Amino acid sequence: MIQKAGQRRFGSYKQEDVVFLLKDLSDVRLEGNTEEREKRIQGGQHYSETLPFEYNPPEHYLQVFWETLAEYKTKVAFCTAVVAEQIYRRKGQNTVLVSLARAGTPIGILMKRYIQFKYRENIPHYSISIIRDRGIDENALNYILKSHPGCNIQFVDGWTGKGAISIELTKSVQDFEEKYGVKLDDSLAVVADPGYCTDLFGTREDFLIPSACLNSTVSGLVSRTVLNDAYIGTNDFHGAKYYQELEEYDVSEQYLEQIASQFTHINEHELEQAIAEIKKAEAVSFKGMKEVLEIKEEFGIETANYVKPGVGETTRVLLRRVPWKILMKDPDSPYVRHIIMLAKERNVEIIPYPNMSYTCCGLIKKVGEAK
Repeated sequence: MIQKAGQRRFGSYKQEDVVFLLKDLSDVRLEGNTEEREKRIQGGQHYSETLPFEYNPPEHYLQVFWETLAEYKTKVAFCTAVVAEQIYRRKGQNTVLVSLARAGTPIGILMKRYIQFKYRENIPHYSISIIRDRGIDENALNYILKSHPGCNIQFVDGWTGKGAISIELTKSVQDFEEKYGVKLDDSLAVVADPGYCTDLFGTREDFLIPSACLNSTVSGLVSRTVLNDAYIGTNDFHGAKYYQELEEYDVSEQYLEQIASQFTHINEHELEQAIAEIKKAEAVSFKGMKEVLEIKEEFGIETANYVKPGVGETTRVLLRRVPWKILMKDPDSPYVRHIIMLAKERNVEIIPYPNMSYTCCGLIKKVGEAK
């Protein structure tokens, strides 16, 4: 949805921070019970056709979010600066940030704010949809290219898991070039790349980016994106909902402010050192995907889609899906406190699993089977 005079607002972010190119489906009932939704997905319905219910997290869980934010805001700010510097040095003033809704949106805003803080450049930032197995929103891309002729698009996400979205992005960009004759850079800029899926990252450490703890209440009250033929026409952007009813629980702006406030404390020498280290870092290898396939075989899981590696993805499994087991490299790691709490709440077994590069990994339950 493009904000115009007279239109109702979409999302709780400031208009100068991000423009959502999404069709407003706020009045459409798309949510379903977690178990029922999981059955439909495992029965063949695409996950993007429906949405999980969203709610205000309980107080003790919010407490974990605030604690982790206090603990890691400096690290998130530093890693954001590391990747934003690389983007700006590669693409300059002509950069247009295009974050992948919705986990990429707060990160895109933070990158935009960092570039504004450091270089006094107010670069455009859009948030658009990409969906696994269905590709990127080409209508949204064409809108951006028409609005900013000759721009350097930089795609942004929060973190990488096993690399499914990186692979989808590369495929989408190839399809886009074939269809429209426009070649785009398919690199994906992320704060954390534990899956070794990109060369444009802030760190490869699998640490907790606090926004992974919450859903819409830390993402501008915007839902996951939707691609359902019943509501999305050929010329429409992909859809999403704005959960205005959760406004009193919204912490999106506070999250951004707390992290952005750390930009002034970044040590320039350490920043340059980190960028230099990244240039020498191991090449993109998708080694996380290799580990995922090994886990899939070891635990007799029928598809890699049911294996969700990394702190962020494991958190999502516990919040949105029907979890089976959680593999944990080190249960004493500070990055997994919220995961241990959620797993106990949902009665999910935690298995120590020291021999993986990820901090943890969520395994989705095959619905209907007793395991």
